[in-house]
Amino acid sequence: MNNPPIGATVLGYPRIGPNRELKRAVERYWSGALDESGLRSVAADLRARTWHELTDSGLDSLPGNTFSYYDQVLDTAALFGVVPRRYRDLGLGELDTYFAMARGTAEVAPLELTKWFDTNYHYLVPEIALDTTFALSGDKPVAEYLEALALGVTTRPVLVGPVTFLLLAKAAPDAPEGFAPLDLLDSLLDRYAELLAILAGAGVGWVQLDEPAFVADRTGAELAALRRAYDRLSALSDRPRLLVAGYFGDLGDALPVLADTAVEAIAVDLVAGPQAAERIPTITGLRRKTLVAGVIEGRNVWRADLRAAATLCATLLGSAETLAVSTSCSLLHVPYDLDAEPDLDPALRSRFAFARQKVDEVVTLGKVLSGDGVVVAEALARSGEEVRRGVAAARRDDVVRARVAALEPTDRSRAPYAERAAAQAERLGLPPLATTTIGSFPQTSDVRRARADRRKGIIDEAGYDERMRAEVERVIRLQEEIGLDVLVHGEPERNDMVQYFAEQLDGFAHTEFGWVQSYGSRCVRPPILHGDVSRPAPMTVRWSAYAQSLTAKPVKGMLTGPVTILAWSFVRDDQPLADTADQVALALRDEIADLAAAGLAVVQVDEPALRETLPLRAEDRKCYLDWAVGAFRLATAGAAPSTQIHTHLCYSEFGEVIGAIDGLDADVTTIEAARSHMEILDDLAAIGFARGVGPGVYDIHSPRVPDTAELTALLREAVRAVPAERLWGNPDCGLKTRRYAEVNPALRNLVTAARTVRGE
Repeated sequence: MNNPPIGATVLGYPRIGPNRELKRAVERYWSGALDESGLRSVAADLRARTWHELTDSGLDSLPGNTFSYYDQVLDTAALFGVVPRRYRDLGLGELDTYFAMARGTAEVAPLELTKWFDTNYHYLVPEIALDTTFALSGDKPVAEYLEALALGVTTRPVLVGPVTFLLLAKAAPDAPEGFAPLDLLDSLLDRYAELLAILAGAGVGWVQLDEPAFVADRTGAELAALRRAYDRLSALSDRPRLLVAGYFGDLGDALPVLADTAVEAIAVDLVAGPQAAERIPTITGLRRKTLVAGVIEGRNVWRADLRAAATLCATLLGSAETLAVSTSCSLLHVPYDLDAEPDLDPALRSRFAFARQKVDEVVTLGKVLSGDGVVVAEALARSGEEVRRGVAAARRDDVVRARVAALEPTDRSRAPYAERAAAQAERLGLPPLATTTIGSFPQTSDVRRARADRRKGIIDEAGYDERMRAEVERVIRLQEEIGLDVLVHGEPERNDMVQYFAEQLDGFAHTEFGWVQSYGSRCVRPPILHGDVSRPAPMTVRWSAYAQSLTAKPVKGMLTGPVTILAWSFVRDDQPLADTADQVALALRDEIADLAAAGLAVVQVDEPALRETLPLRAEDRKCYLDWAVGAFRLATAGAAPSTQIHTHLCYSEFGEVIGAIDGLDADVTTIEAARSHMEILDDLAAIGFARGVGPGVYDIHSPRVPDTAELTALLREAVRAVPAERLWGNPDCGLKTRRYAEVNPALRNLVTAARTVRGE
C-alpha cells in the first residue's frame, strides 16, 4: 500500500471539462444522440486529462473519485444502494436509473434538489426509509482509482462522509414520525467499512471523507454520531489512512472530536473559518496527525496573498505532527483556467486565480513548507505585488458611494400591504388563483443561433433585435392562447439571469470560458464584481415595454435581486457585502422606476439565492438577513402602491429564513414547492404570512409533464393553506431549459387546473 505524505494537495477539482465537454456529452446522451459507451468514453478522457494536469502541476497528493455524471451526493446514494423503489421499479439500467433519480421520467418525479450548503451548487437529496438496506451497489471509487493507476497516477479517493450523507438526506415520505436518517448510521458504517477494506485491497493509501455538515451548528447527539463513526472507521484493521475534511467554515466543536479519534489527517478551512487557527494549537489530539491547512480560497477567484498565507501556515507549525497545505474546499466552485481569458483587462487579470492557478499557489506554499527558498521568495514577492496592483486597479465611484452613505430607513419602506393590495386589485383586475410563469421561456435553437450569429458578426444589432422581437411576440401570443393571466416576455435576449445584468452594470468583469457547474449539466459563467456598481442605462425596459405593447394583459418586468446577483457572482472582498448589496440595489431601484414609467404594472425581482447565502452558523445569520432583506427592500421600495412587486425563491430549505421571506414585503412570493411536496405552505401559515403566494406546482427541471388531475390536487391542497384571492398558480422556476413539447401541455394543464379550483 502506498502511503506518501499528503504535502501539497487540493480537496477537489472541476469536472465538467474546460469547454463543458461533459455537459454536451450528457445532454446528447439524454437526447439519444450518444450511446452509453460514447458517454463513458468522454468521461474517461476528462478524468485522464484532470489527473495528468494535476500530476504535472507538482501536487504531492491528488484527489480521485471527484468525477460525477451529475452530483457527488447522488453518486454516494447510488454507491450504497439508496435508490427509492419507484426508480428501481422502472426497470432501467444502472445509468438510466441514476439519471431518473436526478431528472425524473414521464412516470416518476425526480429527487428533491437543493443547495449544497451556502454555495450555488445543487445536490440531490437522498430519501431514506426506516427499512432502507444499505448495500455496496457499484465500484466507482475503486474503478476510478485503478483507472488512474493504469495511467501512472496515484489518487486519493474522495467520498462524502457517512455522517454528512445522512444529515443531508431526508426521511422518505412513508417513514414513521420521529425517524431521522441518522438513526441508521451504524448500518451505513458497515458498508463504509466494507468499502474501505476493498480500497485497501486495491492498494489505496489514503481516502478522503468529507464532513462539511459539521461547519454548521450541530447537536450533542450529532457530534456523538461523528465520534462514533470515526472511532469505528479508524479502528478498522484493514483500511487506508483517513483524511477527514471539513470546509465552508469552522469545524468548531467537531474539530476536537475528530482530533480525539485515530484518523490520520484532518483538513480545515482557514479561509471561511479563520478563527480556527487560534484554537488549533490548543487541541492536543492534532499533534498526532497531519493537519491539512486550507489557506487557498476554493470558492472565489481572487489571487492569494501567498506571503500572508505562508505566515499563517508558520503559526501552525508544531500544532500537528505534519502540516500540509491545500485549498479551503474543492475547486469545483471556480472556473478552470485564467489562461483561457486573454481579453481580460491586464490590471484586473493580475487579481484573479482560477482552478489551475490556485493549484500553482498550493504548490508554491508546499515548497514554503519544504524550505525551497529561492523559488519561494520570488513567488511570494510576485504574489504580493500582483495583489497590490490589482487592488489599486479596483474601480471607485464616489457618486455611488455618496448615494449609499445618504440612505435613510424610509428608503427601504413601502406603503402598508392593505393599501397596496387594494390599488393593485383595481389596476390589474386579476381573478382569484391567477396564473403566471416565473419568467423565462425555452431558449430554442433559433434563439441561441441568433445570439451566436450576433457574437460572430453574421448579423448586426438591428438584425438581432428583429429576431428577438419576433420571439417575444410569439411567446406573448402563446401565453394569451394558453390563457395565463399575467404574462412574461420570455427573456430570449438573456444568456443568464445574473450575467445578463452584470454585463450592463459598471463594476463587473466577464469571462468567455469561466464556466462553473451549478447542477447536473447546468453550467453558469459567474461575473466578477470587482468595483463600485452603477447602472449606466436602462437594462430591460425596451424588451418589457415592447411585450406590454402587444397585449392588454399585464406583463411582468423581470429583474434579478441584489442578493442573488452577489451570490451568483465572484464578489470583491475588500468592503462589507452589505455595502456592495446596496450599490446593486440602487441600480435595480432605478430600473424599477423606469419600468413603471414605461407602463409595467407588475415587476418581479428574483431572489432564489436568499437561503443559499445564509451563514451556516446561527450566530452569524441575523447580520446577514438584516442586510439581505434591507437590500431587497431598497431595490423595491420606490415602487408606487399600484405596482405589484413579485419575488421568486427556489430549491432551498426555506424554514430557517421564513421570517426573512416575510420581511421582503413583496406583494407576491412565488416559491419552489413541487419537489418539497408543498412543505413551504405550512411554514408560511405558521408565521401568519398574509400576502400573495405562488407555490410552484410542477418541477421544471424534469422533462415530465404533470397531468391536470395532479395539478388540480396540488392547488386544492394549496387553497387549504392560502385563500384563493392571495394564491397564484405557477411552475416552480423559469422554463429556459425545457422544450416547448413539454412546456405547452404543462402550462395548459396548469391553467385548466387553476380554473377548476377557482370554480370550486
